Amino acid sequence: MTKDALIERIMKECAADGEPVTREEATEMAEMEIKAGNIKRYEQSDKPRKSAKRERKVDTTKARLLTDVRVLIEGLGGQVKAVKTETEITFDFEGTEYSFKLIKHRPKK
Repeated sequence: MTKDALIERIMKECAADGEPVTREEATEMAEMEIKAGNIKRYEQSDKPRKSAKRERKVDTTKARLLTDVRVLIEGLGGQVKAVKTETEITFDFEGTEYSFKLIKHRPKK
């Protein structure tokens, strides 16, 4: 819709409502409508959004590998201090503290 057509429509609508406007007023109203068409409204809901409960997937292969590493460390005389899920193991070996972290890489595309 062109600006002139919008001005004419506004003038007709206002006259039909019993409040006639001048062409200058209609022009100003048309420009405001055109500018308002580009404005996006973002509103926030009153209710808090429910967070999805995701169950953690346990990687049995990593757990098995870390268990084997733990057995090896204990067999060499090390002392395991902590095991973090199936990802990391912390241990003392010959008076020094170490940690062993196991990372599974995604397949290459």
